[in-house]
Amino acid sequence: MPFRTIHIGRLEELTHPDNLKAALAEFILTLIFVFVGEGSGMAFNKLTDNASTTLAGLMAAALAHAFSLFVAVSVSTNISDGHVNPAVTFGFFLDGLPRYM
Repeated sequence: MPFRTIHIGRLEELTHPDNLKAALAEFILTLIFVFVGEGSGMAFNKLTDNASTTLAGLMAAALAHAFSLFVAVSVSTNISDGHVNPAVTFGFFLDGLPRYM
């Protein structure tokens, strides 16, 4: 990507309350997403005596990740446009908002 296409916003956007609220919400929701997903795998491993790599264990981890991602996106839709992936937000930071918004 040539450097002339990077669109970093104004300095005032860095300290704008809406942007800070969106960044904090994304951080907390990503933390919850990872915590719930990994915690479900560890809990299933403890409950089933090290059977987390069976088909049932993999399905339990997949469902826990799916439900936690669903909740995180639902909660953050009005705050940060449903971003739960910090890489997407960093990409928007570098390239600016999408043209269709």
